[in-house]
Amino acid sequence: MIDLSKASALSINRTTLATLLAAALLCSCGSPEPQDEAVPDADAASAPAPAPEVALPPRKPSPEGARVWFVSPGDGAALTSPFTVEFGLEGMGLLPAGEIGEHTGHHHLLVNTPLPRMDLPIITDDAHMHFGLAQTSVELSLEPGTHTLQLLLGDDLHIPHEPPVMSDVITVEVTD
Repeated sequence: MIDLSKASALSINRTTLATLLAAALLCSCGSPEPQDEAVPDADAASAPAPAPEVALPPRKPSPEGARVWFVSPGDGAALTSPFTVEFGLEGMGLLPAGEIGEHTGHHHLLVNTPLPRMDLPIITDDAHMHFGLAQTSVELSLEPGTHTLQLLLGDDLHIPHEPPVMSDVITVEVTD
């Protein structure tokens, strides 16, 4: 015979037991079936996972014949620092960065650096100067020595156009 004073405790124990059994059953049902242990290929184990595909914004078109150039200084110029660099643009318009317009962009001056990737925004650092207010000149200070300069037009997102609108590389010599 069951002592009724202990029936409440027995009921709790049965509830707890039922909950534990249900949890164990759920865990065992969700486990994957054992599979054969395969020895991983050493090359596959050390190879990095492929990078996920990232959708890049489409490059904006530039019209045929669009060009950018240095008004000054000229290629091979000997200069003292600081000096003025003037930009020329033909076949496109200038707009500040972030403003959208057909066949427009803003200047970027590359100093002592190769062209960046054409499908990404041009980075901002000492070698990649942005003129996001649609400026057409700059007072540039460089250390004495030989330096290369190149202009590259970027769209509202700082991405070069397709085809890119860029100047020839010029070399300047900064003297004391």
